[in-house]
Amino acid sequence: MAESPTPLPPPARKPKPPLSRLMRLSLKVVDRAADATRRADGTLNRRALSLLDPRVPAISSPCRGVASRDLVLDPSTRLRARLFYPDTSKAKAKPASSSALPVIVFFHGGGFAFFSASSAAYDAACRRIARYSNAAVLSVNYRRSPEHKFPAPYDDGLAALRFLDGDPAKSHLPVPLDASRCYLAGDSAGGNIAYHVACRYASAAASFKNLRLAGLIAIQPFFGGEERTPAELRLGGGAAPIVSVERADWMWRAFLPPGADRTHPAANFAHPDAADGLDSPAFPPVLLAVGGFDPLQDWQRRYGEMLKGRGKDVRVVEYPDAIHAFYLFPGFDDARDFIIRIAEFVAESAGSGGDGE
Repeated sequence: MAESPTPLPPPARKPKPPLSRLMRLSLKVVDRAADATRRADGTLNRRALSLLDPRVPAISSPCRGVASRDLVLDPSTRLRARLFYPDTSKAKAKPASSSALPVIVFFHGGGFAFFSASSAAYDAACRRIARYSNAAVLSVNYRRSPEHKFPAPYDDGLAALRFLDGDPAKSHLPVPLDASRCYLAGDSAGGNIAYHVACRYASAAASFKNLRLAGLIAIQPFFGGEERTPAELRLGGGAAPIVSVERADWMWRAFLPPGADRTHPAANFAHPDAADGLDSPAFPPVLLAVGGFDPLQDWQRRYGEMLKGRGKDVRVVEYPDAIHAFYLFPGFDDARDFIIRIAEFVAESAGSGGDGE
């Protein structure tokens, strides 16, 4: 009598991040609604997207200790930014070297295509960063894909640095900024932009008169390649919110030049053309955040190892239970912890501490 075949083991259950049912449902609704704005021809329905992502205005008087103002950085490209600045009259710690504030140049996430400097989540996040760090935050409203592909946001990021490097008297800033204590920061696609702008700055540092980069804050940066990493396979199929393999594929197609794949230096940090300026001593120390429920985590760890292998100062902060963009949700303990880490990173060279909420 033939033996019965050995039964196959049950399929492994997809891991799930520790989120409440309400949070999980809310994120799923947002994901599906955002996906619905992506057209089959590769364009975005910006009108529908504006209903999902309403803009919030800048607030000239301090709100929870931080005011904001919209600025024009480059009239030729209509590049704008939102400047967040703390009310230093009530700060517990003052900048040590001068009355001017250190400045964090921030790039929002959204796969190069979604969100803006005036999106509610990023307005609130930049406000928290400014308050905790006792620093100004210049959130750049860079040009987005698919209307503006590579290298538009990198060009805009460098233009923001040139703006800060210029004559402060001509910039009509509401507070004095110390461009010699400048940081780059960004999450997801914004972390990618911050890295490439740092490389561009480092390769041309001698051309800047006043601005000096003191640090790079890379929050779950968006990198990729043609292979599927273990984390992408493990957390695919809707196991993790916000970022999915299919969604990331669309974002790269929308951003990269026609005919390019993810071996392109914009996506592949190991490409020789992606590291121009990396060996310069002007390339700054890096604070890197990685989340355990982020499908992009393997790329982020490889990025950190690449930087360390090039002799760079890299501090990696791991949050095992964190989803992609976790720091945007102030209810998470990890979100508060990382905002404090940013404040400490800035304080090391800026000589200022955070206020807390």
